[in-house]
Amino acid sequence: MIKSINGATFRKMILAAANLLEENKKFVDALNVFPVPDGDTGTNMCLTFKSATKEVNNCLNNNLDALGEALTKGALRGARGNSGVILSQILKGLSTVLVRCSEISTKDFAKALKEGADVAYQAVTKPKEGTILTVIRVMAETALSACKKQSDFETFLKTVLDSGEQILQQTPEMLPVLKKAGVVDAGGRGLLILFTGFYKVIINDESMKFEFSDTAATMDKVQEFHAHIMDLSEIQFAYCTEFMVINMYKKTTESDIDRLRARLMEIGDSVICIGDLQLVKVHVHTNKPNEALGNALELGEITNVKIENMLEQNRELLKATNNKEPMKTYGMISVAAGKGLYEIFRDLMVDYVIEGGQTMNPSANDIAGAADRVNAQNIFVFPNNKNIILAAEQAKALTNKNLIVIPTKSVPEGISACLSFNEETSLEENIEAMTASIGNVKTGSVTYAVRDTHVDGFDLSVGEIIGLDNNAILAKGQTVAPTVEALVDKLVTNDSVNISLFYGEDIKEDEANKLQQILQDKYPSCEVSVVYGGQPVYYYLISVE
Repeated sequence: MIKSINGATFRKMILAAANLLEENKKFVDALNVFPVPDGDTGTNMCLTFKSATKEVNNCLNNNLDALGEALTKGALRGARGNSGVILSQILKGLSTVLVRCSEISTKDFAKALKEGADVAYQAVTKPKEGTILTVIRVMAETALSACKKQSDFETFLKTVLDSGEQILQQTPEMLPVLKKAGVVDAGGRGLLILFTGFYKVIINDESMKFEFSDTAATMDKVQEFHAHIMDLSEIQFAYCTEFMVINMYKKTTESDIDRLRARLMEIGDSVICIGDLQLVKVHVHTNKPNEALGNALELGEITNVKIENMLEQNRELLKATNNKEPMKTYGMISVAAGKGLYEIFRDLMVDYVIEGGQTMNPSANDIAGAADRVNAQNIFVFPNNKNIILAAEQAKALTNKNLIVIPTKSVPEGISACLSFNEETSLEENIEAMTASIGNVKTGSVTYAVRDTHVDGFDLSVGEIIGLDNNAILAKGQTVAPTVEALVDKLVTNDSVNISLFYGEDIKEDEANKLQQILQDKYPSCEVSVVYGGQPVYYYLISVE
């Protein structure tokens, strides 16, 4: 009989909960039936809790105050999607009480659950019953009652879990969308899995088995349900916008955070704006993501920006569901930033283009989510940036699709790989051809220096124009066009036949055309072309073949 929990046991409970959710996240994902989810609920909750667990693992002692602070910090920084953000707030409230304990009694745990529920409800502008919020609230109410009679944790947690399961099974009656789908709330199921992990440590059960009352038969209903709810006319706000605010200005106050939340509610819905003067996490569905970011910039710096077009996501899902097309053998996913580059990859029959690149690295979860939307068994992924290759590799563990990462380090390499695809040949032959194509193209890019430095033999000053290949700086100048000329000169050889310039959002079309003519005159044996890429940060992306 365990009547109190010390820091060492609490650490084990956290690790066990993380492992149990990892094992069962795909089941929770399958319960997510809303028209355009912000991401898979199980995966988002898992990644959020993994981030919290990582901080706990880095904690050097088993004092409850240190473990609680680590749990809160990791969850907030790693929160993904609505479910992850709400989970982070439950953990924040939970930790607020537990950090004051030397050891945790059932009464302490009950108070912590109540605080977790309260903080989570406060974080959501328009709380809905029938969600994870309902489940944590009922569990907290049950805990406050049970702790008066039950001092041993085994009986106490079993009572709390049973109440959570009972209310979870009632969520379809609270939300018509769940009842129509024939499923329980995904976030609530994920929460119960985490608390079951806690319970397993208390009863000394190390197995990862978990019996669900929501059986596999439910999953068939989920697939049928998509066809009924994915109506584009129902989407009032098109852009799911997430970001963090860090490094607050000295003048920023808690009231400014409240005002930011109010502004977000004026321009959208599904608003979550949580945190303190150290870090604020924001999520909003809006048609004006630029205003959301602009308002946030009044408080401090913004980071981890993620903007998803829910209309586009829904079209892809609707197409796959309504057409009921058989799964293709091959699919393709590419990472790129810029309207022009998006259109280029779509013209090359890429199924899904993830917005990202040098300053916007998509996560493994972003890539896995894209793969889940592509109706194909084998999916080629073109990261088009060396900093995204690892995330693409990690995405393999987050999807049932067979992801094949072609290690493209630039957009031109990605385009070359796409052009090498042959639907009629085998998987192995396509991998070989695509990988080989990367070596047939030399790539360069032109941008500007952001600080004074000395690198690759160049003394650089802030604002100077620089030309790079994938590995080093090859040219510099005071203006863009001469720097492009100098860079191309380093890339072109006697065997070169094609020079392609993809111009960015800061370059006008007539400027690009003038540069094309200069290069065409300089390299008459090559075909020089300019194409609108629309990419940020980089004036030009260059391909030489």
